[in-house]
Amino acid sequence: MAIVISKADPAYDEAFLAGASVAFGVFDGVHEGHRFIIGEAANTAREEGSRSAVITFDIDPDEIFAPDRLKKLMSNEARIVKLAELDVDAVVVLPFSREFAAQSPEAFLDACFGGGVPSHIHIGSDFHFGRRAAGNVESLRAWGAERGMTVHGHELLAEGGVPVTATRIRGLLGEGKVREADDLLGRPYALSGTVRPGRGEGADFGFATANLEVEPLMLAIGEGVYAAYALVEGVRYKAAVNVGVPATFADASTANIEVHILDFARDIYGQPIEVEFVEWLRPMRAFDSTDELIATVMGNIAWVRENL
Repeated sequence: MAIVISKADPAYDEAFLAGASVAFGVFDGVHEGHRFIIGEAANTAREEGSRSAVITFDIDPDEIFAPDRLKKLMSNEARIVKLAELDVDAVVVLPFSREFAAQSPEAFLDACFGGGVPSHIHIGSDFHFGRRAAGNVESLRAWGAERGMTVHGHELLAEGGVPVTATRIRGLLGEGKVREADDLLGRPYALSGTVRPGRGEGADFGFATANLEVEPLMLAIGEGVYAAYALVEGVRYKAAVNVGVPATFADASTANIEVHILDFARDIYGQPIEVEFVEWLRPMRAFDSTDELIATVMGNIAWVRENL
């Protein structure tokens, strides 16, 4: 497990990155493409006998610049934990702000590294930074050449002839194409939340649900019913999951994730659970009768039981 160091910590030593091989990026999702670039930085460090590190921000810059459009694949905390699980020595977290981003590309880099310039930096070919995102691979190379830093601008890893990007994964999730998104992530797409009281109809109908209210920023997956796994206190259970407010109960619901955990009857109100999405089953729709709703949901639960 890599150590996590925040540049906001008064004890942060700028010299820590001097001579290191680093990968720099936001890395939302820590997907296959990100892991390729980070792996290249680790390989360079091994070849040179130097320290390896991931440099990232404490938030996704789009949380400031495009909050209405952003659908995050992971929380910032989960992203940093996942980065620290990779084969690097350290994760260095830089505080991000509108003022920080407004600096010229050169001043931006000076602020990132100060007196601790790495020997190698690995980035994606689409890397941009500084005021109006004016900095790019070439301007980074010019800055690095004056300071003895080699810049490795990597073409983005491609799957099916298309680059693996967080935007591509968000698009797949938004369309309910969970298996394709999971392949690019290299693991199941997951959401976490705290269980809260719901409407109560599910229990009356024979399929009690754990209800989560997830903020829109974290809801990259499209509406629908999914086969999934629910992780409760470290134990994995099969689950049928409804994403979105059910049309039948739209006037009475605020929860936007409803999780029916198979063969589970404990009271977990107030507890955190994680949901791993596996397969899209059907779209959201209104039902003409309660009997039709119950039959459909029971059919979804049966599919999960038999196929997961």
